Amino acid sequence: MSDAAFFFLFGAGLVAFLLWLRRRFADFMGQSADDYADEYPQFDMREHLNGQMICDGVIFGPLGRVTSTFNAEFDITWDGPTCIMKEEFHYHDGSTQNRQWKIELDGGGNFEAWADDVPGKGYGEVAGPAILFNYPITLPAESGGHTLKAFDCMYLTKSGTIVNRSQFRKFGFRVAELVATIRKKETT
Repeated sequence: MSDAAFFFLFGAGLVAFLLWLRRRFADFMGQSADDYADEYPQFDMREHLNGQMICDGVIFGPLGRVTSTFNAEFDITWDGPTCIMKEEFHYHDGSTQNRQWKIELDGGGNFEAWADDVPGKGYGEVAGPAILFNYPITLPAESGGHTLKAFDCMYLTKSGTIVNRSQFRKFGFRVAELVATIRKKETT
């Protein structure tokens, strides 16, 4: 192997390694429950994700530009460690989407979740004011029908509002990102 080929391969390998390090430790996907375990307020899913809630959000495409906005209504009920979360989304283009999650808490800060568009199940962890949640999700046919890897994080603020940030990846590449707020629906 010539010196030029060696240094090219060495440089390419070094760049790939540095990109992996950045993604693992200095990027959104590099978060772990340990990052939030000792922070406050404490996120209690049964308290803070319960009842009628309102969600407002934006979806960014792979180039970082807004591709859609939405609002949603959540109806969340708990029976012990089991939750049913019904979501009704209304997008800016007039389309709607419904999803129903079933969530099972294990008592130790972890949970599993199922939904019709989630092949298999999702796994999450509650730590301090944060929820970190990983799951596969299959897009509707009109959006390509692809199955993406989702990393969904919710952060509880002192006012009780939840800030949600999610990234969706295909083959390790970010294809979409969602940022939303979730709050209790005001009753009159």
